[in-house]
Amino acid sequence: MTTVDVTKTHIVKELKHESPIISCRFDPSGKYVFFGAQDFKVWRWEWTGEAKVALDHNAWVRGIAFHPDDQTVLTAGYDGRLVWWPVDAEKPEAIREVIAHEGWARAVAVSPDGSLVATAGNDLKVKLWSFKDGALVKELAGHDSHVYNVLFHPDGKRVVSGDLKAHLIEWNIETGEQLREITAETLCKYDTTFRADIGGFRGMAFDTTGSRLAGSGITEVTNAFAGVGNPAVVVYDWESGELLLQHESKEKLKGVGWGVVFHPDNFVIGISGGGSGGYLLFWKPDSKDEFYQFKLKNNARDLDLAADNLHVVTGHYDRYVRISMLAEKAS
Repeated sequence: MTTVDVTKTHIVKELKHESPIISCRFDPSGKYVFFGAQDFKVWRWEWTGEAKVALDHNAWVRGIAFHPDDQTVLTAGYDGRLVWWPVDAEKPEAIREVIAHEGWARAVAVSPDGSLVATAGNDLKVKLWSFKDGALVKELAGHDSHVYNVLFHPDGKRVVSGDLKAHLIEWNIETGEQLREITAETLCKYDTTFRADIGGFRGMAFDTTGSRLAGSGITEVTNAFAGVGNPAVVVYDWESGELLLQHESKEKLKGVGWGVVFHPDNFVIGISGGGSGGYLLFWKPDSKDEFYQFKLKNNARDLDLAADNLHVVTGHYDRYVRISMLAEKAS
């Protein structure tokens, strides 16, 4: 049995694509990586080999999520569409699609029981859809800026959304009621020179119990136009709403925290991409600074952890999808 040791992290597989990568996810089985690229497609890659198959969403896709039965993958694109696809089909064709948002649909999530799909977009709305037939179930209005991310709480009764101005809103799924709002003030800044807000929840994740929520983004911004700042991850105790800690990079890396996941071995993994290049960052729950960082070959834009908890996939601007293993190289 291979033991996790992040200090031994190394790249085990790379796929060269024809276009820069903007999103990436392992399917629940760990057999495939699905990634969105700037060629307006999502691609399915059976990562133990080289073969890849296109899902022609016809837009940039940042949102990728899977149904619990692992038979369906959903994509949310910058054309506002939400599309259902078969995971395993030789030549995937859309099962159904809906116009989910006016403008960009930035994120998608599936409820733990598989009955609902949540989306978030630039029209300031969160929407709940029936997985079975694509019918609109509820429209949740309360954000005043672009909604970047959405997650179901593991209990299946609540959904959480995070926006450009670093506001988190928790919603009751059954009633559509807004339960509370939390603001991560360090993850957003209004730049008076460029008269623009920069920041927001670029990545979000619950731990498996739903007791902690992590959000990643950019802090200490000095130039909104160029996106100059440092990656950061905020972690909340979800029952109380208390901010437990803000993780940062010891060396003040220049970049954005594009994604974050909790590892079952009780540490947090974040991805940074920006002026300093690409990094995987690893934090213990009681420490502001990372206990280890792994330098990637190029600017990174997304990450995901495989079901085996040993492999991490990252998507990169240099057109590569890379798989890293959090363990020692096999002899």
